Amino acid sequence: MEKTAKQSPIKKMMSVRGMGQVVTVTCGLIVLCVVFGILNPTFFSSRNVGNLLRQIVPILIIGIGQSYVLITGNIDLSIGSVIGMSCMISATLMTKGVNPWVAVLITMVCCLVIGVINGELVARCKLPPFIATLGTMTIARGIAQISNNNYNTNFIGAEAKGFQKFFYAGKVFQAGDFTLYSGVLIAIVLWLFFNFLLSKTRTGRHIYAIGSNIDAAKLSGVNVIATTTKAYIVSAFCACVVGLITCATTGTGTMDAGNAYEMYAVAASVIGGVSTLGGQGILLGTVIGASIWQVLQNGLQFAGAQVAIRNIVIGVIVVVSVLMDVIVRTGKPRKKKLDSPAAATKA
Repeated sequence: MEKTAKQSPIKKMMSVRGMGQVVTVTCGLIVLCVVFGILNPTFFSSRNVGNLLRQIVPILIIGIGQSYVLITGNIDLSIGSVIGMSCMISATLMTKGVNPWVAVLITMVCCLVIGVINGELVARCKLPPFIATLGTMTIARGIAQISNNNYNTNFIGAEAKGFQKFFYAGKVFQAGDFTLYSGVLIAIVLWLFFNFLLSKTRTGRHIYAIGSNIDAAKLSGVNVIATTTKAYIVSAFCACVVGLITCATTGTGTMDAGNAYEMYAVAASVIGGVSTLGGQGILLGTVIGASIWQVLQNGLQFAGAQVAIRNIVIGVIVVVSVLMDVIVRTGKPRKKKLDSPAAATKA
């Protein structure tokens, strides 16, 4: 009885949908850290660990947003452009003398509008998510470009320093060379909130239901349009926050901010076990996926690998992750159907 009682928490944890993939990729993350630590002991230095956590922040945040959308069985290609739009609008408003926190609020509203448009186009207008978000991606990038008449912009002033401290430069904790920056705290708070929303609320259950079987979800009374739109709003919100962090990092609004970040978001989600076919994945996996992505970038850089080699390695990992997901999700069910006499009779 005692042995069974001791094992039950582990069995309960492993029964959570997607937890097996999380355990697997966590082992992979540990192996990567050990390998890079052996290749270059500086990898485990306090300074590098602090910087690595800081670098994981934007990948994790956009990964959270993309995970929500992927779980519904859709995709958001507008993430990178929304980051650029957020960066440019906030910087331009501050340059014009607008209070930084008012600028943040205006920027947030603009980005959330993109999320609502994405949700409506995909859920109500039935546009393929690839096409719908490809269109809004171009629109958002255009807004970023015209925000300051096709010029990058610097923001200055004492109030702007508070903005930079909150989103990037603030030191939450320091011990020797190790520093925990405010961006890490923002990422933790967002992860806790959105993880609770996805795993403990009705909205989260509806998101999984739509991704698992949209027809069954409709018959169960799920408001598909509203739920899909909520997922895209979460994605736009996360992209907006990353845009603000990018703006605070450089002290500049740049029109190309967020380029290729939609790929980073998909990579963090998929490597962490979020299925591209929808209905499966947990945000704990997104944390590991984002960490693997950035550890690879950081570790390969310490190992002296060229940028091209880094891109090839990470690209291969993303493709293999998606391929494994497709094999697991579509290969096994087919085999079961073939082995089942009832299924053969129906066929």
